[in-house]
Amino acid sequence: MQRQSDGRRTVKDIVLDVIRGAVMGLANVIPGVSGGTMMVSMGIYDKIIHCINHLFSEFKQSIRTLWPYLAGLVLAIVLGSVALNIAFEKFPLPTNTLFIGLILGSIPIILQQLKGEKVDAACVIFFLLCMALVIVPKAIANQTLVEGNEKGGRAALTLDAGGIVILFLLGVLASASMVIPGISGSMMLKIFGYYEPIVTDTLGGTFRTAIPQGDWGLVGHNILVLIPFGIGIVVGIFGVAKLIEMLLKRFRKWTYSGIMGLVAASPVVILMDAGQWSHTINWVVIVVSVVTFAAGFIAAMRLGGGEPEAGAGKA
Repeated sequence: MQRQSDGRRTVKDIVLDVIRGAVMGLANVIPGVSGGTMMVSMGIYDKIIHCINHLFSEFKQSIRTLWPYLAGLVLAIVLGSVALNIAFEKFPLPTNTLFIGLILGSIPIILQQLKGEKVDAACVIFFLLCMALVIVPKAIANQTLVEGNEKGGRAALTLDAGGIVILFLLGVLASASMVIPGISGSMMLKIFGYYEPIVTDTLGGTFRTAIPQGDWGLVGHNILVLIPFGIGIVVGIFGVAKLIEMLLKRFRKWTYSGIMGLVAASPVVILMDAGQWSHTINWVVIVVSVVTFAAGFIAAMRLGGGEPEAGAGKA
């Protein structure tokens, strides 16, 4: 990328960085696509992680580097959440099979992180345990109507003390997984039943229906829901992300074995969502679902196919 002779970025540089931020934003909205993988594939992983970890010690330079990415990321998250709100409402099964394709297409990216590691029986057991930790609670939720949750395991959002803590922890989880190439924060929200309530209903619904209809009471409620989630994201970026970086360096094969377990379980959990099966299922829907699955798989393979920059895969 060409720079001005005094080291400042040109308008073209900034526009390209905004576009890269938009790609990261869409990756963080779509379950199965990893924001970390997108950063690696675009060659900006080390730069962004460095700016986050040195934000206060190199404040001006870090802000100057990060703001175009953040602008593109926020814009893509808002627009993407609105589009997904419509997709889940009108075409739930084809939308979910698109995500399943994206998830399965990201598996080779994760396997690359284990290249050269000796995977033993303990790693396999840990992999299976992580799968079970995701699938078993979902199966129980599908059979039991518990307070605060809809049948099918789709979680309901509350603003009591417990609900606020859950939203905060979900924000931490989502942000922490953004920095791991191959793992999707939105996928983590989806397998725990909070993706639709937070991303498509609260965030997407605010811009799609609440604001256009002037329902300011709902807008205020949604903002109150998003505040603890947003605080969790900030805490996760500056705190948990550093912890995960340490785990990947010291316990690399264990960490990625666990990630593989979560990824392998997520398509099963997505198909366990009851809502998508309440819509009409015919041959057209099945064919479209197969096509969206293939599109998602191919897209994930191509988007994650860039050569990792030095050290990026060892975040």
